[in-house]
Amino acid sequence: MARDFVLPLDNGGRAPWRVTRSVWFAMFMRETISRTMADRMGWFWMIFEPLAIIAVMVSIRGLFRTGAEVSGADHVPWLIVGLMGFGLFRDNMMRPLGAIEANKGLFAYRQVKPVDPVLVRCFLEGMLRSFLFLLFIAVGSLLKLDLIPDRPLGVMLDWLSLWALGWGAGLTVSVISDLVPELGRVVRILNLPLLLLSGVILPVMYIPHQYQQYLLWNPIVHGLESMRLSFFAGYHTIGGIDMTYLWFWALSLISLGLLLHIRFAAQLKAH
Repeated sequence: MARDFVLPLDNGGRAPWRVTRSVWFAMFMRETISRTMADRMGWFWMIFEPLAIIAVMVSIRGLFRTGAEVSGADHVPWLIVGLMGFGLFRDNMMRPLGAIEANKGLFAYRQVKPVDPVLVRCFLEGMLRSFLFLLFIAVGSLLKLDLIPDRPLGVMLDWLSLWALGWGAGLTVSVISDLVPELGRVVRILNLPLLLLSGVILPVMYIPHQYQQYLLWNPIVHGLESMRLSFFAGYHTIGGIDMTYLWFWALSLISLGLLLHIRFAAQLKAH
């Protein structure tokens, strides 16, 4: 079904940007159909995964009777914001891993570059995660959860920042994993450590003070904590949260990823 969308065969006298836009649109439709319709359980798993983690964490918290709040925010909304933000970064980093290999056949068209499927996948994952986040906010609000952000503009900027960070990571690892497959396996293994070290399910305030400074080396922590500060007016976190640091990582990874794609474009096509 995804093959019904045909990529342009020649420029036809069109400007390069218009040709690129046509390629991206065709690939976007192809990826969208593949992502949302090829697997009938695709939407279910996207929704079930955060729900399962939330249920487990709320159950554990209930067993220890540690209260309903985390550092000035209700536990369930706090957890949802962290899981959605981390999922946005993770999917933008992980989905591009197989993008180049999956689209090898399209590189016969000279208009299609190895970077194109990576960019398209990152955009698609960001859009899907954004829709899913809005769905959780809407349903949570109906269930009387405190999921209406106190500073919506700040939440949007933090969300875009995490998206950019994941986009940069995806651009970089897509090249590395295609040239050295063993490194791609290492990146997949990093999922769980990153989940635990990014303050997604364990509040950073609970980490001993002498170790908190090391958590701040992780740019994901800055994005998640900043978004929680924008969501919950009464929330407080560790000092040192700085979105400039996150953007330093995001722009560095985006630049590195694009440079790698330019440098190894021929090898990625033939690999």
